[in-house]
Amino acid sequence: MARLAPRRDNTLSRVLVPFLGLLLAAVGLFLVTAGVEGSSIAWGEGPGGWLSRLDTRAALESISNAAEVVAAVLGIAITVVAIVVELAANRYTHRITELFVKEPVNGLVMGFFVLTAGYCVWMSATLGGREAQGGDVPYGAVSIALAMVTLSLLLLLPYFSFVFAFLQPDSVVDRIRAHALKVVRRAARSYRPGLRSEMVTSLEQLEDVAMNAMENKDRGISITAVDALHTFMHDYWTLRDRLDPHWFSIDGSLARDPSFIAMTPRAREAVARRRQWVEMKVLRQYHTLYVEALGEMRSVAYLVSLNTHRLGTEALRAGRLPIFDLCVRFFNSYLRAGINGRDVRTAYYTLHHYRGLAEEAIAAGEAERALEVANYFKYYGQLGFAERMPFVLEAVAYDMALICEAAFEADSSGAERLLDTFLTVDKESESPEQETSLRGVRRAQVQLATFFLARGDEARARQIFEDMEQERPERLASIREELLSEVSPDYWEITDRGVNFGYLPPERRARVEDFFDWFGGRVPPVDENGLVAQDPAPARPAQISVHPKASARS
Repeated sequence: MARLAPRRDNTLSRVLVPFLGLLLAAVGLFLVTAGVEGSSIAWGEGPGGWLSRLDTRAALESISNAAEVVAAVLGIAITVVAIVVELAANRYTHRITELFVKEPVNGLVMGFFVLTAGYCVWMSATLGGREAQGGDVPYGAVSIALAMVTLSLLLLLPYFSFVFAFLQPDSVVDRIRAHALKVVRRAARSYRPGLRSEMVTSLEQLEDVAMNAMENKDRGISITAVDALHTFMHDYWTLRDRLDPHWFSIDGSLARDPSFIAMTPRAREAVARRRQWVEMKVLRQYHTLYVEALGEMRSVAYLVSLNTHRLGTEALRAGRLPIFDLCVRFFNSYLRAGINGRDVRTAYYTLHHYRGLAEEAIAAGEAERALEVANYFKYYGQLGFAERMPFVLEAVAYDMALICEAAFEADSSGAERLLDTFLTVDKESESPEQETSLRGVRRAQVQLATFFLARGDEARARQIFEDMEQERPERLASIREELLSEVSPDYWEITDRGVNFGYLPPERRARVEDFFDWFGGRVPPVDENGLVAQDPAPARPAQISVHPKASARS
C-alpha cells in the first residue's frame, strides 16, 4: 500500500526568498542613489561619501527617529501576529500557539527587531553626548544602525508571509504529526515515561484539528488530519520494534487516558500484552471521527474506512496479525455505528473497504480470518435488514459474492465454507422494501453462479441453484432480465464506488440463460414493458415491476 508522503516544510524559504529579493532591491537603490550623489557632488569620495557629510545633529535625529520607527513596527507586528495566532488556535487547536512560540524563525525575527531598537536607543544617547561636547560623528556606528533599521523594515513583509504560511492548517497538521514521530524516535533511542504522554498529546491534537474542522465544515482540513494519523502509524511501525518494552505497558498517566480509563483491567492487560496501545489509540480516534462524520461529513467517514483498510493491509503483510484483527474489530464498530445512525450510504462504502480487507486475508493465505469477516458481513447485513435498512443486506450480498470469487480464484482452503456462509445470508422479508432487498441478495447469488459456470464449475453453480430452487418465479424472472439487460459496469450516477450491482461481464452474461434453464421453464417471460407475465394462480400481486435498474446500486 502506497504511503502518503508528508508535506515538505518550506516556511523558512517563505521568509528568505522575499527578504533576499527586497534586500537586493534596497542595495541596488542605495548604490544608484549614492552614485548619483557622488557624481554630482564628490565622486572621489565613493558611493558612501555622502554619509561622511552628516553632522552630529543630523545623525542624532536620524537615529532617534529610527528607534521610534522600529519600536512602532515591532508593536504592530506583535499585535497582528498575536491576533492571527489566537484566531487560528481557537479555530483548530490550541497547540498552534505552542508550536508558533517554539518556532526559531519567530525568535530570530523578533529578536532582531528588539536588538535594532535597543541599539538605536543607545546610539541616540551616545550621539546626544557627542553633540553637547562637539565631538565627531561615529560614522561606522551610524552606518550599522541605519543598516539594521533597513533590514528590520525589509523583514516585515516576508515575516508576515511566513506567519500566514506557518498557520496554514496543512502546515500545522504536518508539524504536529512530525513532532509525534520525533518523540517516538527519541523513545527508540532512550526511553523515558514522559515521552508517551507527549506523543499522545500530539495525536489528540490531530484529532482535535479534524473534529473542529468538521464543526466548521472544513472538509479538506479534516481529511488532512485523518491522513496524518495514518502517515504517523506507517512511520511508527518502522520504529516499533526498537522501542523499550516499558513503552508498551499501560500504566501511570497513560492508564488515565480517555481511550483506556474505561477499560477493565483485563482488557488493558490484553492490549499491553499485544503491544498495541498506540494502534488502539489511533483507531479509537478514527472511530470517534467516523461517528461524528455520519450523515454530515461522509467523506471523512469514507477516508477513515479507507485508512483502516490500509492499516490492516500493512499489518497483514508485515505479519502483525493481532493488529489486523484489531482493524477487523474496528470495522465491525464502524458498521454498527453506521446502522445505529441509520446512515446507509456510509455503511455501504464501509463494506467496500471491509471487503478489501477480507480479500487481502485470502491473498495472504489467512482463510480463517477471511471466513470470520464473511460471518461478520452476514451478521451486520441481517442487522441492517432487521433495522429496516434492507439495502445494507443487498450490499453485503454483493460484496460477499466478490469475496467468494476471490477465494475460489485463489484456491483458498476456506472457499467452500465461504460459499456456504454466502448462501445463508438471506432471510424472509417483512415488508415490500425488504422484499426488494432480498431480490438483490438472490441476484448476487445468481451472479456468483455465472462465475462458476464461466469457470466450468457446474457443481458449485448447481449448489446455488438448489438453494434457489423454491424461489418465486416472478422474482427469478426479474433477476434474469436485469442481468441480461445491464451492459454498463458503471452506475449511472456519480459515486465513489461507481459500480453497477446488476452488471455482468459478457462472458458471464452469456451463462445467465444456462443457469435459469435448470428451473425447467418455471421462470415466466418478461414482456416489452419490463413486466413479468401473470401467474395463473398467484400467491402475491399479479405482476412486479422489473425495470432493469430497479434495484441496482452503485
